[in-house]
Amino acid sequence: MNGTPKGELVCSAGDIQVKQALRILVDGYPVAVVRDSMGEIHAIGDTCSHADISLSEGDVEGCAIECWGHGSQFDLRSGQPLQLPAYDPVPVFAVELDGDDVYVDVTNVLNGASVNNY
Repeated sequence: MNGTPKGELVCSAGDIQVKQALRILVDGYPVAVVRDSMGEIHAIGDTCSHADISLSEGDVEGCAIECWGHGSQFDLRSGQPLQLPAYDPVPVFAVELDGDDVYVDVTNVLNGASVNNY
């Protein structure tokens, strides 16, 4: 990596297993740091856009995470809902890796989704 990573150091890549998510607070904002089925790391808003439920507690399949409350699924790359009842996207944040360190920049919302209370 060239230069200083942007964002906040949130965890080590080794802290997140494939098809798992980790809930992190970045400046008080809940973020789900997720490793998809291919091993790629993503960062999305941790709160389902349908109900106030933590997405990091849901199942990861492929490049999507499912909310355990009502079954809404969200694409980890775009934040778009893939299954109802959710119809609003969740924010997708910039992620940088520096060696094994994972940085998330909650000021850089990649998909333009609303970031409530930030």
